[in-house]
Amino acid sequence: MKTVSIEVRPGEPHEAAAIADVHRVSWLQAYGGLIPHRPLVKMVNRRDETWWRKATRGPATLLVVDVAGKIAGYATLGLSRARALPQEGEIYEIYLRPEYQGLGLGRMLFGEAKSLLKSLGCEGMVVWCLEESELAYNFFLSAGGRDVAEGMEDFGEKYLKKVGLVWK
Repeated sequence: MKTVSIEVRPGEPHEAAAIADVHRVSWLQAYGGLIPHRPLVKMVNRRDETWWRKATRGPATLLVVDVAGKIAGYATLGLSRARALPQEGEIYEIYLRPEYQGLGLGRMLFGEAKSLLKSLGCEGMVVWCLEESELAYNFFLSAGGRDVAEGMEDFGEKYLKKVGLVWK
């Protein structure tokens, strides 16, 4: 029987290319058909290996889920940007490569990110997602999030509604 190691840990600068690849494939899969093609490709291309190398050293925390030495997903988190909400922490992003979705790795990564925010002294947490992104919205609802806020995101050619889900 073969044992596969799964670990959630901070992302490292030398993993920037792998994280950029996870970002690219997961965003194209998650937002293709929701966000217009040109703005989506522009957003994806802006976050290349150099961008992610800087992100591993930046003010936001970057966690990765490592499956047998391969970066399967990532989460970024830090202080909440929503000043109107009482929650102090925020998970900015959480994404998995499509082939790793549905295996429980998202829940594992989400749980670690949530625990880390709490250990840093953040009272409560918020996550924003596009309302039309049913997979993400249902994931956060099933993880106990309460839909309490909304806003709009401008993607150049199209405005999309985003929702804020919170945890105590």
